[in-house]
Amino acid sequence: MTYQAAADRYSAMTYRRCGNSGLQLPLLSLGLWHNFGDAVPLDRQRAMLRTAFDLGITHFDLANNYGPPYGAAEVNFGRLFREDFKPYRDELIISTKAGWDMWPGPYGQGGGSRKYVLASLDQSLQRMGLDYVDIFYSHRFDVDTPLEETASALATAVQQGKALYVGISSYSPGKTREMIALLAQWKVPLLIHQPSYNMLNRWIEHELLDTLSEAGVGCIAFTALAQGLLSDKYLNGIPAGARVNQPGGGSLQAGHLSEENLAHVRALNEIARRRGQSLAQMALAWVLRHPAVTTTLIGASTPEQIRENVGALANLSFSAAELAEIDRYAVDGGINLWEKPSTDQHI
Repeated sequence: MTYQAAADRYSAMTYRRCGNSGLQLPLLSLGLWHNFGDAVPLDRQRAMLRTAFDLGITHFDLANNYGPPYGAAEVNFGRLFREDFKPYRDELIISTKAGWDMWPGPYGQGGGSRKYVLASLDQSLQRMGLDYVDIFYSHRFDVDTPLEETASALATAVQQGKALYVGISSYSPGKTREMIALLAQWKVPLLIHQPSYNMLNRWIEHELLDTLSEAGVGCIAFTALAQGLLSDKYLNGIPAGARVNQPGGGSLQAGHLSEENLAHVRALNEIARRRGQSLAQMALAWVLRHPAVTTTLIGASTPEQIRENVGALANLSFSAAELAEIDRYAVDGGINLWEKPSTDQHI
């Protein structure tokens, strides 16, 4: 059946301007990191994308190595785009990234070299069947490549018309400021930064959010639910269908499910219950409480999870007492897998 988007798709979603740019993004964006690879039936992927767009989620976030296997998410998205979403291209924000290992040999192992970054973008466009992406990211800082080279590659992507905007992910505050200055030499503004951020991983509050606000750069948080840890999934043990047990789900490690972390999650769940929200809904609302955060990515394995996540928008406000109580349990849980690139270290 030919897909026809819901007529009221923009009635309930809220959009925020991305930094000082003219671009608005939905408060929730759909990430295709997991659950859009070849291990997930295409019909379920189709249902999730349709559900998201019907609810006003206009931003679909990909990367070259999303799957599994690498590249599969872009291939699958490309097919679904052609079959369902091509008539709506100008209503969509489609992003992809280059930075982590992708193909064999010395030029496909990731980083920020001009060779790798621009070749990766061409491959991504081919997999998705697109002429351009709306946002193209440097997926991580690369110690071994001059930042000037990475910046020039991002600028070239814009100059060639293959990307409308550029962003960075998992960069430290200092390297973020350097990238802003380097891109300015090319008259290409840095649109957005994509860092990991959630109640158990608050590193961006120390300096990065202030850096972005001062520079007029947007922020799109990923792992707002700590890969499912900040949901009801682990309140009573580890279910068989949890991400930690799924193909490509090894980024959530057994050590992250420590009793200390789970005790904090249970306490946070009680606060959410009193607010009339699920823990996942409160976790999303909490990330969005900060005015420097433009949007947050959600990951989902079913359309129902997307609908639940959108339900977070019904209650985005927090009292001072609620925030103080959350702070007692929203402490570092040792789950930041992206700490090395965000602290200028070798991978």
